[in-house]
Amino acid sequence: MADLELWLVRHGETSASRDGRLAGWDDVPLTERGVEQARALRPLLEGERFAGVWSSDLQRAADTARLAWGSAEADPRLREIHFGSLEGQDWDVLDTRHRQALVDFAGFDPPGGEKLEVVAARVGEFLAGLEAGRHLVFTHGGVIRLLSREVGEMEFLATGTVLALDWSSKTVLFRRENAIPSPLPFAR
Repeated sequence: MADLELWLVRHGETSASRDGRLAGWDDVPLTERGVEQARALRPLLEGERFAGVWSSDLQRAADTARLAWGSAEADPRLREIHFGSLEGQDWDVLDTRHRQALVDFAGFDPPGGEKLEVVAARVGEFLAGLEAGRHLVFTHGGVIRLLSREVGEMEFLATGTVLALDWSSKTVLFRRENAIPSPLPFAR
């Protein structure tokens, strides 16, 4: 396998991430704090060179990309998990089995949404099309968790966090976390 490095950026804060609501394909905007988080990423990324810069097509990821970097190619395969009828539900009132499946990140099958295997297939298709080199990817917590578990990480990253992976050797290169903890119990 050719050398492939992924710099994965979780979008900035939204009202859903702040308030503990599921927002998979719901196209929620960044909060003011989310805009600040995105702008705070710029110094980390300045001067870096990437073979490609990519973003989910949802506005929270696309806006984070624009504020943190500039131009990014939007790709719907980088979208968050589609939570189906669970979209917009508060974590605190989510059915116990769905909550546990998200905590375990296994066996999640939301009514009218995507199983984790389907998300893995679409993200895998995206990765298979990447040329060798370093790629900057602005995406969502579920996508990052899916990829990071392949290198032995299982944490759900806070908004505005960067996780760099050497995908070829399946190792973590670095993590730059923001200081804002997530309100979701599984995201800490």
